Parts: sequence; C-alpha cells; structure tokens
Amino acid sequence: MEAGKSKQQVVDFSKRAFERKLFAGTSGNLSVYDREKDRIYITPSSVRYETMQPADVMVIDLAGKVLEGPHKPSSEWRLHTAVYAVYPQIGALVHTHSPFATAFAVNREEIPATLIEMFFFLGGSIPCAPYACPGTAEVGAYAVPLLEDKGGCLLANHGVLAVGKDMEQAYIRAEYIEDAAKIYSIAKLVGTPAILSALEE
Repeated sequence: MEAGKSKQQVVDFSKRAFERKLFAGTSGNLSVYDREKDRIYITPSSVRYETMQPADVMVIDLAGKVLEGPHKPSSEWRLHTAVYAVYPQIGALVHTHSPFATAFAVNREEIPATLIEMFFFLGGSIPCAPYACPGTAEVGAYAVPLLEDKGGCLLANHGVLAVGKDMEQAYIRAEYIEDAAKIYSIAKLVGTPAILSALEE
C-alpha cells in the first residue's frame, strides 16, 4: 500500500475507533505494517483523534527508529514491533481500551468462548496476558505468545490487543472482542452463561 493510503487508513480507523468508544481521549493506538519497505505507520502519541490528520501519522521501522512524522510515535510502539517481528502473517494491530473487554483485563480474566463467532473470528476464548507497565517491552513480550492461533488478547490492567492480516481484519476483531465481553457480562447478570469448549454442532 502507498504511504499516503497507509497514513489515511490509520487516521480513518482511529477516528472510527474513537467514535465507537473503542478509544477514549488519546488512549488506544493502531498501526499498519508495510513489510516490503519495513515501514510501520502508527498513531502519534497524545494527539487527539478528532483532529488527527495523515500528516500526524508517525512512521517507524521494526527497530523503532523514527523515519517520518512531527510527533513521538505511540508509547506502545514496542508492543507493535514485538508482534510484527514474530508473526509474519500479521499486517495490522489495534490496541483499545474498550470498556467491557478492559474490565476483564482489570480482573485478569479471559473472555470465555460463549459465541460460535468467537471461534471463527477470534480463535475461541480471549486470554489475558500478565501485567506489564504500559509502554515497556514486557507488554509485547507477554502478549506475543498468546497470539498464536488467536485474533487478539487482553493486557492485564491495561486494555485489548487485536491483530489481523490487514487493518480491516484487525479492527473488526477489536469490535468482536468488545462485543463478546459485553454479551458475556450481561449473560452473567441474568443467569449462568454456557461456555463452548469447541465448535458444537
């Protein structure tokens, strides 16, 4: 994808995430990775999504070196580079603080597989990575092992990580994770949720 299109995609999906309450304030971040050119297009740090423009998008390489942009890259750039370094099939990453899923992260609990769609789109239940101080390399180190055969994971006391082959897939997985957390939370209030151990006929 051309640089201009990648930057626009980062802006468009950031604004969509903000409008749909997956992001709040300046929290949350996302990126797309051009592997051929080793260029990661990532949200800038502390720039409000309502006013973000393509020129604000930061460009870094897999080592975290800033290649382009007027700001600092997201404070979670180490998380992004750690995922891209291990999984060649991943081309985009969305890190949200969406409220229902983050509530499970605060409790350090996985989101159980209660919906068939979770197997098709997310790989089943959503595990929770151990706690690491936000912005550190440990956030990625703890999350990376949980992403094998999964569309995302939770970050303890922090938020949600969704990944995909492209931004469209990563973003919809972020939405599915929040939706699954919301449905399961409501189900617990009104009864005893039935957990699926595998795809059931």
